Amino acid sequence: MKETIKTVCVVAAVIRDGGRVFATQRGYGPQKDGWEFPGGKIEPGETPRQALAREIREELETDVLVEDMLCRVEYDYPAFHLSMRCYFCSVLSGSLILKEHESARWLDKAALDTVDWLPADRIVAEKLKQYLE
Repeated sequence: MKETIKTVCVVAAVIRDGGRVFATQRGYGPQKDGWEFPGGKIEPGETPRQALAREIREELETDVLVEDMLCRVEYDYPAFHLSMRCYFCSVLSGSLILKEHESARWLDKAALDTVDWLPADRIVAEKLKQYLE
């Protein structure tokens, strides 16, 4: 009998500034030090867009405009299945202050492969290459 693993539903922000995107390095947990697009879990009663705006406000003290969905990634980690909706975002106000991450970088297309992405985020980074100049 196949063991069922828990599905974790999250949202991620692909924050754009011209031809660059904002990447963050995880500062805690089992995937500490891996690079990701910031975001988090969807709380009960929230839409994915509401969850993303809240998570970015909490993690980066920044208000974003949640724009079009870039992609949805389904990825099996050893302990759980990740269902991640990724949205393009732009900064409305705030200065992207790191509250939970240990580092961050603005990456252009040429620099997308210079960080050690978490596996699900690597899929997003690959998709992004067609959108960045």
